[in-house]
Amino acid sequence: MNPFLEIVIRAMGAFAGIVFITRMIGKSQIGQLTISDFVNGIVIGSIAANLVTEVDLNPWYYVTGLAVFTGLTVMVQYAGLKYRPARKFFGDEPTVVVHNGKILERNMRRMRYNVDDLTMQLREKGYFDIADVEFAIAEPNGELSVLPKSQKRPLTPGDIGVPTNYEGVPSELIVDGVIIQQNLQQNHLTEEWLFRELEKHGVFSLQEILYASLSSNGELYVDTKHDTMDHLTDVTDKPPEQTGQ
Repeated sequence: MNPFLEIVIRAMGAFAGIVFITRMIGKSQIGQLTISDFVNGIVIGSIAANLVTEVDLNPWYYVTGLAVFTGLTVMVQYAGLKYRPARKFFGDEPTVVVHNGKILERNMRRMRYNVDDLTMQLREKGYFDIADVEFAIAEPNGELSVLPKSQKRPLTPGDIGVPTNYEGVPSELIVDGVIIQQNLQQNHLTEEWLFRELEKHGVFSLQEILYASLSSNGELYVDTKHDTMDHLTDVTDKPPEQTGQ
């Protein structure tokens, strides 16, 4: 077989395999991955890459490796769902690194976590003074959860007894010129109503719309594909001709 053709076939197979594996493993955002999940993902990706490029070796070696790693990953996830000790073992546990404004050096040493890492993550959360922090907890996925001291927390309507209205998630009604019929039906709306509302926004064709959504208070948001703005704010230092202004 032609080597290039073989690489193409292997690449298609590896791609299909990775899609199948990710479907089996389930949904998890990158920020929610534990260290073991991250390393496991790298290993699976490396095996898939070798499956594509190592044409001198039998591809079934790599397919077997992918199958084994996938099976082990699913087993570990199942064990974590069924047994709390297994979940703690494979996923680690949260660790308190700041308590009442005091850094817990012993816990940080156990995690090989230094002060520079701590202060950087605190700044990312908007806290530049450790004395303002009641608790800081290093999560298994490497993120830092921060609880500021009560006198340093932003004032909320609940703190002063001000009632607020319910705010739900907006419903997408149009995406890239296509009506999302399911969301339209869930809101007990019709296409006739939608077209009437679009006309109020000066839009007469679905093809003009990039995105349209309905807020929980009944307001329709419409964004067209061709924006007409007198001035666009640019945060780069490129000349206007390079930014499209």
